[in-house]
Amino acid sequence: MDITPEVLDREFSLTTAVTRLDFLSRRDSGATTLNTVVDVDADDWASIKDTTTSLDVAESLELLALGEVVARRARDSELTGFRAALRGGASWEQVAAALGVRPEEAWARYHELIERQERSQTLDAEAAEAARELAGTRPS
Repeated sequence: MDITPEVLDREFSLTTAVTRLDFLSRRDSGATTLNTVVDVDADDWASIKDTTTSLDVAESLELLALGEVVARRARDSELTGFRAALRGGASWEQVAAALGVRPEEAWARYHELIERQERSQTLDAEAAEAARELAGTRPS
């Protein structure tokens, strides 16, 4: 099996992808040294807590690909979140606070998402125009 975001995206629901991503990232020690052999005393359970694990190559590639799957799905849902908040009456200040940015940055990001989805033909011209109207004027 190839380990690519496209393959894993078809294989995993978002919940499963995030759970597996979390599991793999917690399992790795984060060490930058090459794999080393560690002597563990089989009769001493306390020695287990001092051992670290590192991911094998397949798991490492899976971790990378899953990160990309989750990031892509998050990016794809961002425009939906923007439009829902704006339709519900949220101000640009509230939207910006939810994103951790300034209102003018949130407004610009919203418009960039519209343009990106329009270019990829995920959003037709009419839906893109409606989304732009929903944004209102640029906050200052």
